[in-house]
Amino acid sequence: MTDQTEIFPDRSAEAKSVPLADRMRPRTLDEVVGQEHLIGSGRVLRKILESGEVPSLIFWGPPGSGKTTLARIIAHETKSHFEAISAVLSGVKEIKSTIEEAKAQLRYHGKRTILFVDEIHRFNKAQQDAFLPHVESGLITLIGATTENPSFEVISPLLSRARVIVLDPYSPEDLTAILLHALEDKERGFGNLSLSVDDDARDHMVWTADGDARAVLNNLEAAASLVKEGGKITLATVEEALQKKALQYDKKGEEHYNLISALHKSLRGSDPDAALYWLGRMLEAGEDPLFILRRMIRFASEDVGNADPAALGVAVSALQAFQLIGLPEGELSLAQAAVYLATAPKSNALYTGFGMVKEDIRKTGSLPVPLHIRNAPTRLMKDLGYGRDYKYAHNFPDAYVPQEYLPETLRDRAYYSPAGRGYEKIIKDRMERWRSIRKKNQRNDNDSSR
Repeated sequence: MTDQTEIFPDRSAEAKSVPLADRMRPRTLDEVVGQEHLIGSGRVLRKILESGEVPSLIFWGPPGSGKTTLARIIAHETKSHFEAISAVLSGVKEIKSTIEEAKAQLRYHGKRTILFVDEIHRFNKAQQDAFLPHVESGLITLIGATTENPSFEVISPLLSRARVIVLDPYSPEDLTAILLHALEDKERGFGNLSLSVDDDARDHMVWTADGDARAVLNNLEAAASLVKEGGKITLATVEEALQKKALQYDKKGEEHYNLISALHKSLRGSDPDAALYWLGRMLEAGEDPLFILRRMIRFASEDVGNADPAALGVAVSALQAFQLIGLPEGELSLAQAAVYLATAPKSNALYTGFGMVKEDIRKTGSLPVPLHIRNAPTRLMKDLGYGRDYKYAHNFPDAYVPQEYLPETLRDRAYYSPAGRGYEKIIKDRMERWRSIRKKNQRNDNDSSR
């Protein structure tokens, strides 16, 4: 059981057995770095704390984004009893035990309980069901943490009783601030050791952390363990501590971006040999394979698009395969995806078209939805013309009927212009046939109106 006094137990620098990441855990919202969309002035979590009424929450975010920390801060600020369990290590027995403790806290101390469930997505349906009556009765305020989409991993009854809060990975600037703070903090960090760190060493620790605050502090702790008091943490120190070679780039990471640019342009230029070479260079230099895979997934939509709709599936499957088997075997999944993307037909029609859409939205704002394609669930809406004269496509030949779907201001605006390559040739032919029907219909309308 986690007593209220243990929400933020002693994490002083003297407690040397406690990991740095745990010692440096923020204790108030003002100590939290990043997540401004949640904790900034007037933002959702700050408003929740200011109101004192905390609903059940689901924190959805990547590892090391502060889910546990925020749960502890909420419990501390609201003077609630705090219980924490992990779905990896706990079952129904542990859930029942925490519920009994929550009842005791309410009965004898008048305290509400905040129950933090780490990795809640790992609980099965029956285990998640066990929380429902106690959430509904108000005995506990549930705060679940998950790295997976809660829409698929948290049961609907529980999801409907909780508010989903999305946490972002930390930016390199945020991680740098966290690292430097730990280096200077004399109470909980390494401030008393008077350590210094070279810029390239700092950048490598931040880069390998990949948005994870816990990871960047673990990196710093590993590097600091190899340096004496008053010493300097160099790039060589960090490479030795992490057993991960740094990319050969300057302090601004120019070569890092040169390499990913070379890979991207080789894929776009349909050169599988060059694509494999630059992929190999990046992996040998220690680049995070997930970074490369994210770029290839983006490429599949940006540069291949509907010329080969399967390209996106190949890139996503490569990501899933790599996550399943890891290094070094997973490298072949990246190579397979790179060759497929390089040899696929290319089209940037989606990228160009969606860019035009965003520009028009920026210029024209919130244009009204045409009346005939509005939803009309009530009599009043029908009387106002909602849904009137809408033509149901399936009632017409080939399930196509010419009618306007864009706002009047953007009437006849064309955003998507498929290339005549790959599958987009089929799409282009289909769209041209529809366009012909539409023009013929417009001519007939014009003739009938004369």
